[in-house]
Amino acid sequence: MDEVDSQFEALLTYLKEARGFDFTGYKRSSLIRRVNRRMSQVPVSGYAEYLDYLQVHPDEFTALFNTILINVTGFFRDPEAWDQLRTDVLIPLVAAKAPATPIRIWSAGCASGQEACTLAILLAEILGPEEFRARVKIYATDVDEEQLAEARHASYSLRDVAGVPPELLERYFEPAGNRHVFRKDMRRSVIYGRNDLVQDAPISRVDLLTCRNTLMYFNAETQARILGRFHFALADGGILFLGRAEMLLSHSSLFLPTDLKRRIFRKVSRGLSPIGPVRPEQSAPPRQPEPTGLDQIRNAALMAAPAAQVVVNADGLVALSNRQAEALFGVSPRDVGRPFRDLDVSYRPVELRRYIEQAQVERRAVHVTDIEYTRGTGATVHLDIQVNPLVDADAGLLGVGLVFHDVTAAKQLRTELEHANRELEAAYEELQSTNEELETTNEELQSTVEELETTNEELQSTNEELETMNEELQSTNDELQGINEQLQHSSAELDGANAFLDAILSGLRAGIAVVDRDLRVRVWNRQAEELWGLRASEAVGQHLLNLDIGLPVDRVRPLVKQSLAGETETKAVELEAVNRRGRPITVRVACSPLLDRSGGPEGAIIVMEAD
Repeated sequence: MDEVDSQFEALLTYLKEARGFDFTGYKRSSLIRRVNRRMSQVPVSGYAEYLDYLQVHPDEFTALFNTILINVTGFFRDPEAWDQLRTDVLIPLVAAKAPATPIRIWSAGCASGQEACTLAILLAEILGPEEFRARVKIYATDVDEEQLAEARHASYSLRDVAGVPPELLERYFEPAGNRHVFRKDMRRSVIYGRNDLVQDAPISRVDLLTCRNTLMYFNAETQARILGRFHFALADGGILFLGRAEMLLSHSSLFLPTDLKRRIFRKVSRGLSPIGPVRPEQSAPPRQPEPTGLDQIRNAALMAAPAAQVVVNADGLVALSNRQAEALFGVSPRDVGRPFRDLDVSYRPVELRRYIEQAQVERRAVHVTDIEYTRGTGATVHLDIQVNPLVDADAGLLGVGLVFHDVTAAKQLRTELEHANRELEAAYEELQSTNEELETTNEELQSTVEELETTNEELQSTNEELETMNEELQSTNDELQGINEQLQHSSAELDGANAFLDAILSGLRAGIAVVDRDLRVRVWNRQAEELWGLRASEAVGQHLLNLDIGLPVDRVRPLVKQSLAGETETKAVELEAVNRRGRPITVRVACSPLLDRSGGPEGAIIVMEAD
C-alpha cells in the first residue's frame, strides 16, 4: 500500500471513529472518486490535509456524507419490475397469509422514502386502505439522517411525483401548495429509522425486503456479509427485491432467482442448502486408536476452565456448563436438557438469543463486548462474551458455545491508567496555561465591560422607545391605556409561562401528553415524539383514541376519565407497547387532572415512561 492509499484508509478510519459511518466496505474506486469530488470544492490538496480540515470544520462532515451517499430514488422506478413484483409477489403473498395476519416489509436504503411509499400504495390497492392500516408495517431504513428527516415529512415536489399514475396520485396524496403530501393515515404504517447495513442488526421476520441499487456500492466481502443478514431477516420463503445493477449469481446458497431479469429472489431455507461448499470425498487416513478416558478428560477440562462456558445444541437445549458458569449465573448440571431460552442467562445481562441466531446463520464467531453484570452478591463485573458456532466435519451445525470472559480487572486497570494519564496531562496543561488563563481573564473582563456598555446603550434606546410610545399613547383614553398595559403584561407572562412550560416538557425524560375534556391532545412533548414516532404537529388536535401509536390508548381512557371526574389522586398503570422502532417495551402510564383557576378539572396530564 503506497502513502496515498494509507492516507485514504486513515481518513476512512477517522470517519468511522468520529462519526460512526463505516465506509471501509465500499468499493474503493467509486469511494475515492466521490471523496475527490468533495475535496475539489474545499481548499485542500491531499487526504491527510482533508482529515485535518474535517477536525477543524465539523460542518464539513454533512457535505462529505451527502456527496458519498448518493440518494437516487423515485416512485415506481423501473415500472416493469414493480408490475412484476405486484403480480408475482405481493398478490400471492397476501393470498397465502391468513386473515388479519401481519405483513412485514423492510425497505433498506430508503433514501427520501419514495420506494417505501410505493410499496404502501401497491399493498393498499390490493388489501384496501382499512385492512392495509390494520395489517401492514413497512420498516424504511437508511444511514443518512437528513434523508430520513425528509422522508418522515413525506412531502414531494411535482417533479418527484411525476412517476405516480394520476389516479393513484389523487387517491394517496394531498396537495399542499406546489407540493404533494402522502396521506397521513397511510404514512403511519411506514416506520422510518436509521440502520447501517454493515454494522447494525437486521430487522427480523420480514416477508419482503427491498434493497435497490445499494449493494453495488459495497465490495464483494461486505456484500456477502450484508446478504447473510438479509437472509436472517427474511421469513422462510421471503422475497428479496434488488435493483437492475445488482446480481446474486455467487450467492445461490442464500437466494434463488424467481425473476432474474427484474432482480426478484427467494430465500433458500438453511435446511435445504449448506452454508459452505460441499467437500469432495477423500480416502480416510488410517484410524489411530483413541486414548482411553477422552470424554472424562474433556468434561474435566471444561469444568476446570477459568472462564464461564455454556454449550447449547442445535435444538436450543443446554448441553454442557462448567463450574464458573454455575458460580456466575447459577447454571448447574441440573439445567442440562432445558431450553436455553428458559434460563436467566439467555437475557440477562444481555439478550443472547439474537447473537446465537446470528452465529448460527453466519457460521462465524460473534463477540459482545463490555457487558456490565451485577451478581447475586451485589458485586458488578464486566464481561466480554464470545458466541462460537459448533460445526461437524460436513459443516453441519451442532450448536453454539458461549464463553464469558471476566474483564473486570482489565477494565479497572484501563480506567485507572486513563485517569492517571488525564491527571498528568491536566497538570502539565495547567502549568503551561497559567499565563494564558490570566490573559484570557483580562480579555473576558474587557469583553464584559463592552457587553455592559452595549447593554446600557440598549437600555437607553429602549427607554427612548418607551418614552416615544408613551407620548403616542397620551392621546388615547386613560381607561384603554390601562387595559392595554394589563393585556401586554398578561401576554408577556403567558409567553414566559409557555416558554417555561415548553422547556420543562422538552427536558423531561418521560413522554407527556395533555388532553382537554373532549380527550383532544393539546400538548405532545419531544420525548413522546421519540417514543412513538408521531410528531407534535400530527398529534395536537387529534382525539386521544385516534392516535396510531404502539400504546393501547383504549386502556388509558379509564385513567383519563377518572381524572376528568375530579379525582385528584394520580392513577398509574403498566402497559405492554411497541415503540417507534417496532420493539416491544413496557410503559408506565400515569394520569392526573389539569385544574383550572376555580379548582375544577379542565383536562388531564398523561405521563408515559418506558422501562
